[in-house]
Amino acid sequence: MEQVLQNQTDKTVVKTKKETIIAMFKAGVDQIEIIASVTGTKPSYVAAVLQNEGLIDRYFDLYTSTNMPRNIYSKHFQGRLGFKDVETAERGVRVLDAAYKHFDLQHDRAGQHHTLEMALMMLDRARWTNKLPEAEIYRQWLMKRLSTPLVESPKPEALDTDQRPEAMAEEPIEKPLKIAA
Repeated sequence: MEQVLQNQTDKTVVKTKKETIIAMFKAGVDQIEIIASVTGTKPSYVAAVLQNEGLIDRYFDLYTSTNMPRNIYSKHFQGRLGFKDVETAERGVRVLDAAYKHFDLQHDRAGQHHTLEMALMMLDRARWTNKLPEAEIYRQWLMKRLSTPLVESPKPEALDTDQRPEAMAEEPIEKPLKIAA
């Protein structure tokens, strides 16, 4: 969609959303959410335009390219994850799995956390672009990691004979108190 602006000589100037975003930023509007609202775009799009133009850096969200390094762990995933098709998603999960195991051996919990974040990001990107079989591959990998119990569940203790359900049923149930109005 193009933005139509009137200049001072009453000539109509047509600008693309991208041009409008850049112009607003250069004019001093530096709040991404305001630019997005004015241009009718998503904050992710505004940030991507500004980042590609070199006007901002260090902006990350769901749609930020994995080629933009977020931290020291990003290099392990650059250009190696995707959801173009099922095979690409399966290859991406193998990359995630190898990295997760590597970080586990190193006792690098931050690396494992970043790996989980990358898996969730790929799951959501695939899901929100309606690539559901590909999203499911990432979801299953994540669920396998997240469904491992963190602590062992306590085993139920033996009940006293007085605490057996049938013994408890014999106890009288208290009547609710009547409160005078």
